[in-house]
Amino acid sequence: MSNLVQKYNIPGPRYTSYPTVPYWDLDSFSGQQWKSTLIGSFNVSNEDEGISLYIHLPFCESLCTFCGCHKRITKRHEVEDPYISNVLKEWKLYCDLFDTKPRIKELHLGGGTPTFFSPENLTRLINSIFKSATHAKNYEFSFEGHPNNTTKEHLQALYNVGFRRVSYGVQDYNKKVQLAIHRLQPFANVKNVTEWAREIGYTSVGHDIIFGLPFQSKDDVTQTILKTKELMPDRLAFYSYAHVPWLKGNGQRGYKDSDLPTAEIKREQYEMGKALLGEVGYSEIGMDHFSLKTDSLYKAMENGTLHRNFMGYTASKTRVMIGLGVSSISDSWGSFTQNVKNLEEYSHLVENNIIPIYRGHILTKEDKIIRKHILNLMCRFKTSWENQHEVFRELGAVKDKLSEMALDGLVEIASDSIYVTEKGRPFVRNVCMAFDLFLHRKAPDTRLFSMTI
Repeated sequence: MSNLVQKYNIPGPRYTSYPTVPYWDLDSFSGQQWKSTLIGSFNVSNEDEGISLYIHLPFCESLCTFCGCHKRITKRHEVEDPYISNVLKEWKLYCDLFDTKPRIKELHLGGGTPTFFSPENLTRLINSIFKSATHAKNYEFSFEGHPNNTTKEHLQALYNVGFRRVSYGVQDYNKKVQLAIHRLQPFANVKNVTEWAREIGYTSVGHDIIFGLPFQSKDDVTQTILKTKELMPDRLAFYSYAHVPWLKGNGQRGYKDSDLPTAEIKREQYEMGKALLGEVGYSEIGMDHFSLKTDSLYKAMENGTLHRNFMGYTASKTRVMIGLGVSSISDSWGSFTQNVKNLEEYSHLVENNIIPIYRGHILTKEDKIIRKHILNLMCRFKTSWENQHEVFRELGAVKDKLSEMALDGLVEIASDSIYVTEKGRPFVRNVCMAFDLFLHRKAPDTRLFSMTI
């Protein structure tokens, strides 16, 4: 395995979209096209499955140095009210485009730190969203909670407005690692918020664990998983730290590159952690995710409805995902857009009744075919082109690119399909890269992505 790690450990996308953001065609994009594709998809999706809504809440009281999210560090909680007001103004701008009320199937609060906001303001936010929307059948609402500041009041307030899933960022329980990533967080805090959620009635509690952090050893990963076993969260994100300081400014420069585990040690951390999670009772779901068999994510994998988008893996698919707030990304199934990243610019635009997007991409027919194959690989570890509309001009070249991975036992290539083997699952990003025509046609001049391993 170590030789394969050395061979395939290259920079590559995580494929929460295709095309990936650096390859969006900005020159041919327009806000009017975005609105047109959005309205068309909304009319289908809203009637059939509902839509998804992502709300970015960017504030944090302190900087976690492993974080690659768009955030604003402040201890001034008076920023809460005006930000929520602007998010609701943005939501109204979208609702004004539609002839019917949106039926929300999935709603996720991300950050930043959503629990930076008071329970009262979070309640106000959700209740105000539903003044212009209704609930879809079998809806699922989730949020990201910080174990150090999530209170019972937060959990109860969000439960009261429909939330049944929460995920907590754990990362690692070793104090030296926590100091390096500026995330001091005792096990007792995680235990409290996990148990509170279950007492209140949450049906899915998740933990995020990261390997490859500064000063982190294999033993640290083992101990973190064993501590996690005491709480048995319903699902786990167990993923590699993405070291991209050239993209994220000074946030990831609180330690030296030499403080990070080598690629080989990272892979050993993953393999050991994956095996241990299996022994504990977790099943692997797609890439970097694990769940108990009772969780909706496992059931989605089993019945073939697992989906991946800018919110990560989800248990169901909607054609429309609207992102609200600074830096949020939206998907109309025919196009992508991203909001401006600067808080003041965002506020200025929505206050002037302008949807605050600053870039996007309109998907071509070829884009949609490739997206389908990559989604299949990321969600089901296989894809096929049995039907003619699943074939694309450069398919032969893609198969050629995968031939060496086939020799290494990572994929099996048939006349009309590709299957990622158990051995190949840790390299699924590399498999998807073979399908990424944008990456083939124009290799990046500068480093854009984290390492695949």
